[in-house]
Amino acid sequence: MGRMKSGSSARGGRRATNARPTTDRKIDFSDIPELSREQLRSARRVGRPSTGKAKQLIAIRISPELLAQLKRIADDEGKPYQSLMHDLLELAVKKRVA
Repeated sequence: MGRMKSGSSARGGRRATNARPTTDRKIDFSDIPELSREQLRSARRVGRPSTGKAKQLIAIRISPELLAQLKRIADDEGKPYQSLMHDLLELAVKKRVA
């Protein structure tokens, strides 16, 4: 059995092989107004702010049941489940080190 091609997700990997790229010639840009020099000068990068405290992206495997529980708890606390996981891991490490 060969190795699967990596993708950002299991479905994403499959979807990428089925997707056909579209060339710029096939896209109708006529309804998009051109930007002035002033607009281009004042444009700002969109995305996550650079805080100098970037977190590292990792992949872990956990059971679906545990993930569902974490998502429920995070939802009750009104925060993203990945933030909850970070907080819980940080607490566990602090307890272990102390």
